[in-house]
Amino acid sequence: MKLHFTRTNGSVDASIDSLISLAGDIRHPDIVREMILAALKAGQEDNIRGDLKLMNTTMKEMRFTTKIFGPYRNKRKITVFGSARTSPDEPIYQLASLFGKKLAEKDFMVITGGGGGIMRAVNEGAGTEHSFGVNIRLPFEQSPNPTLEGSPRLITYKYFFNRKVAFLKEASAVVLFPGGFGTLDEAMETLTLIQTGKHDLIPLILIDEPDGTYWVSWIQFIKESLLAQGYISASDFHFIECVYSADAAVECVCRFYRRFHSQRFVDKKLVFRLTSPIGEKALRELNTLFHDILDPEGSIYLSGPLPIEEDEPELSTLPRLIIDFNRKDFGRLRALIDFINNC
Repeated sequence: MKLHFTRTNGSVDASIDSLISLAGDIRHPDIVREMILAALKAGQEDNIRGDLKLMNTTMKEMRFTTKIFGPYRNKRKITVFGSARTSPDEPIYQLASLFGKKLAEKDFMVITGGGGGIMRAVNEGAGTEHSFGVNIRLPFEQSPNPTLEGSPRLITYKYFFNRKVAFLKEASAVVLFPGGFGTLDEAMETLTLIQTGKHDLIPLILIDEPDGTYWVSWIQFIKESLLAQGYISASDFHFIECVYSADAAVECVCRFYRRFHSQRFVDKKLVFRLTSPIGEKALRELNTLFHDILDPEGSIYLSGPLPIEEDEPELSTLPRLIIDFNRKDFGRLRALIDFINNC
């Protein structure tokens, strides 16, 4: 029997409906129904056991990720990357520990890879109650650090791609200390996702020691090898902030959320939820300064919650800024957020 996501499967649809009803307390049964059908279709279409095991493990890991992070959905979490090989006697380790401590003092939670080096330092600074660890099974380097050992907020993944989703899906900011291939991979992935609009805009902060050259050299390479040859735009540098102290890094995060709260696309409109309204003068300036990223005949205007936002009642009291965004220049959109926070 060939299965379809439409309700044309006869007794199979009836059996799935019955199963959902029997299980009880199923949220969004329409989506759960499609997930069940996807599993059945995969079983019909793929006779390679390894493919099905990958799908099965992926779904299990993502379900568990949602379960662990779910109770903390309204807490801002900062994802921190850096070398697993940094030792406790290095100044950058102490800087990472101090950064974790200062984030916890501001009531942020931290997400690290759960291992040693910079990850251990940040978790030590923040403390167990303010820490998540998204660990990965590796043959070396990656056993859980002491702060996260036995923590209910430690998740160990088989697949890197599931772990990557957890790092960014839950993050209100990404902070990068110097590191190896993994750190640079996360830096480029984060940049790619926010540059293309596949992730909400968040701060991307590069932190180094006061005399460090790690990120300065990296940015210089980006300018000379990517920007100079037209592979990226100058506005893409709005995504990056480079700092040299824990206080400066924390300030970058706090400044980003000074007035800006969150964003959501509703049909072709971009909705910014704000913690406080902006004035008419600032609104006029926004329309003048950022007209280049608006749709033809589009504008930026104030609003209350849109009807479709009823599924987020906890945000219903926040004022809205509606932007007829052309979905092209997210670097300029990042600059617009800076303007909102500073006006």
